[in-house]
Amino acid sequence: MSDTSSTTLKRAAVIINPAKPVEMDVRGLMTKHSENNGWGEPIWLETTKDDPGVGQAKEALEQGASIVIAAGGDGTVRCVAEVLAGTGIPMGLLPLGTGNLLARNLGMDVTDIEGAMVGALTGWERKIDVVRAVRNDPDKEQVFLVMAGVGYDATIMADTNEDLKDKVGWLAYVDAGIRNLPGKPVKATIIVDGKDVVHRGVRSVMVGNCGKVQGNLEIFPDAKVDDGLLDVVVLAPKGKLGWFSVIAGMIGKGKGPDTSVEYFQGKSVEITLEHNDDYQLDGDHEGDGKHVVMTMDPEALTIRMAAN
Repeated sequence: MSDTSSTTLKRAAVIINPAKPVEMDVRGLMTKHSENNGWGEPIWLETTKDDPGVGQAKEALEQGASIVIAAGGDGTVRCVAEVLAGTGIPMGLLPLGTGNLLARNLGMDVTDIEGAMVGALTGWERKIDVVRAVRNDPDKEQVFLVMAGVGYDATIMADTNEDLKDKVGWLAYVDAGIRNLPGKPVKATIIVDGKDVVHRGVRSVMVGNCGKVQGNLEIFPDAKVDDGLLDVVVLAPKGKLGWFSVIAGMIGKGKGPDTSVEYFQGKSVEITLEHNDDYQLDGDHEGDGKHVVMTMDPEALTIRMAAN
């Protein structure tokens, strides 16, 4: 009777951010759960500062992985998704980051890492939307799964103290947000599905694929990760008390006459700024820019996770 080698078994590739502090033996536990569920030895690939996940995801596919598991924060998840979108190969999530926003929006228990491991190997599959963001200067296409933004929200991501983030988690974003409340608007033209909807000074334009962001704050109340639509929110506070109007507008979901907060939905959005401003994707500051086109790629990514 021949011994079944692990090369004939399904194998999971784990792409892990080694910079994330973890208090458990992720590799040992992943190996144990793979063996217990009839899978072969996991393929282990670590991200680097120069390559936060794209190259590793490509290598995982080349090695024949049956599933690619992103073990880290939303930045790692986004880079892995960039490669997996459209391939049909499922992605699993081990939420080891600060926000773990995609995992939270999907209803995962972000404290149950072992449950996430088992879910990735044996759980159910669902398809979610991916947003493709193309900006020029530099010419670059990337994807995001949770939200992207230009202006104030991206400045928060750029100015968040990493040491503080390790200590207090998402509250570090609040610190950066308060420090950056003063600032000047930038003139923006926003086109949704070919229609010019905004042409004025704004502080921030955020485009969402999911509803919730840091601190369980629901910025995009109508967003669903599989509805085929982008949700756009424009923040334009006026005067010294303008941010109070923004808060009121977000609570009221932009339904009043005040234009401090405006919401739009569509399948594509083009944002053009008068001058460069900060730019972020899924919480990662990506430099600055003044022109980006974001388009919906519906149900392009398969997620495998425990039923919830």
